[in-house]
Amino acid sequence: MTASPGAARLSHALRAPAATRSNALPAGAWWLWALGLATAASRTSNPLLLGLLVGVAGYVVAARRTDAPWARSYGAFIKIGLFVVAVRLLFSVFLGSPIPGTHLVFTLPEVPLPDWAQGVRIGGRVTAEQLLFALYDGAKLATLLICVGAANALANPARLLKSLPGALYEAGVAVVVAMTFAPNMVADVARLRTARRLRGRPTGGIRAVLQIGLPVLEGALERSVAVAASMDARGYGRTAQVPPAVRHTTNVLTLGGLLGVCAGTYGLLASQGAVFGLPLLLAGLVAAAAGLRLGGARSVRTRYRPDRWGVRAWLVAGSGAVVAAAMILAGSVDPEALHPGVVPLVAPVFPLWPAAAVLIGLLPAVVAPAPPPAGGPAGAPVAHSEKGQ
Repeated sequence: MTASPGAARLSHALRAPAATRSNALPAGAWWLWALGLATAASRTSNPLLLGLLVGVAGYVVAARRTDAPWARSYGAFIKIGLFVVAVRLLFSVFLGSPIPGTHLVFTLPEVPLPDWAQGVRIGGRVTAEQLLFALYDGAKLATLLICVGAANALANPARLLKSLPGALYEAGVAVVVAMTFAPNMVADVARLRTARRLRGRPTGGIRAVLQIGLPVLEGALERSVAVAASMDARGYGRTAQVPPAVRHTTNVLTLGGLLGVCAGTYGLLASQGAVFGLPLLLAGLVAAAAGLRLGGARSVRTRYRPDRWGVRAWLVAGSGAVVAAAMILAGSVDPEALHPGVVPLVAPVFPLWPAAAVLIGLLPAVVAPAPPPAGGPAGAPVAHSEKGQ
């Protein structure tokens, strides 16, 4: 039985196209998707939901990342997340925890402290309740870092900087150094480890790390500064003359709007701030957009091949927003499912509809343009170019 021509056309229209430089998603779409997942992670300490968020982010990265240097940084963020969990557990073991517990795991020798240090202890009883609380807390922060790592692996930093509005051009040179430092550092680590392996030198151990660390930091910083210098030489950030009143109004609207966005975002991420967080965030966005629009008049630069937000970009960004909104709603409807208790010890439940909402975050793996296979034939379409734009 063959499919009808209409169904075949519909299937072809819904299938993600091969990525090229012209149809690659804007970097802002990837960042909005990742920030939506990170917001959802900040609203729960349920390890099952956190693991699901990590799985969603990892699957999308595996399906849609390219072989560009910045795409290799995702593994480093996973290692940092595991390190954060381990450090959180160690702090709980050696410095104690305010969480009471009755299930004793082991007891460490306790260091006597003076009276003025009441409430602080070093060593002592270690209970299963405090270890589980530390594990949940560390897993939440690790998930936030992994979601940010997903954005770093999928979004081309050059395309993101190219999309900056005119009012923020002066900050572009500093931003490019910050955003390209971590990807360049990961690429330098891989390059130096390969060189040491070819020379018969060890690539593991403390001594190898110390010998690699300084060249890696120096090389990553030099490459980032070189990119910033090339941008400055090409006139990046050059502005036109505008009246002082317009300039001051632009600064007030932009700065006030960005402060409102930060405060509103903090309110949304905090456990009790969703009531004032959303209105403050919307007001900040409106003020910042007005300031950025007004400040764009100072720009004397044109954009070559500006990024266009098509349907696929809005679907990617919207999927992250839906995940964040669903988790915020679930926190007000059934907070116990999102924050499993540790006193007494209970197994975390798996809330079905919040988990189903998290799966919406897989949409970019279907709608985003598919990168060419690694080691493909010459002339294959490239989603993101390292030299860029």
